[in-house]
Formats: sequence, structure tokens, C-alpha cells
Amino acid sequence: MPAVVNASEIARVQAYLRKLLGSDRIRVVKPVRAGMSVEVAVEEETIGTLHRDEDEGEVSYAMHVTILEEDLPAAAPVPGQPTKPTRR
Repeated sequence: MPAVVNASEIARVQAYLRKLLGSDRIRVVKPVRAGMSVEVAVEEETIGTLHRDEDEGEVSYAMHVTILEEDLPAAAPVPGQPTKPTRR
């Protein structure tokens, strides 16, 4: 079972991420039900999850960011690479 992240930890991690990434738009959201993941969002869009780990008395947090292919911009052409297959 994943380690529970309490409200104080959520607030501290959110403050850290906001400072580190330079944006107050980042939110760390407490799960609505026990056993669900803590979510990391930018404004209203969830971008990933936050997980707590404790090993030999040391606590760490890992953030897993999910990026969907459909959310990415179109690929830019690579300099020096043909954009269309060449025929011989």
C-alpha cells in the first residue's frame, strides 16, 4: 500500500514546486478518497501524481509526470533531414 501523504506534506511539497518551477499555478491536490493518488496539477489540468517513500527513516517524494501524445505540438522538422521520403 502506498505511503499516505498528509496535508502538511502536501502544502510543503506544493510550496517547494512553486518556488522551484517559478509558478503559483502549480497545485498539489489531496486525494478525494483514501487509497487514491495525490495529484499534481497546473491550474485545472492534472499533469501527474506524487508519491511518498520512507526508507530507513528518510522521507522522499517522487513526482510522476504523464504527457499524452495528443497533447504535444506537431513535430518540428529536424535540420538536415528530408521532410518527405526521397525517391530514387
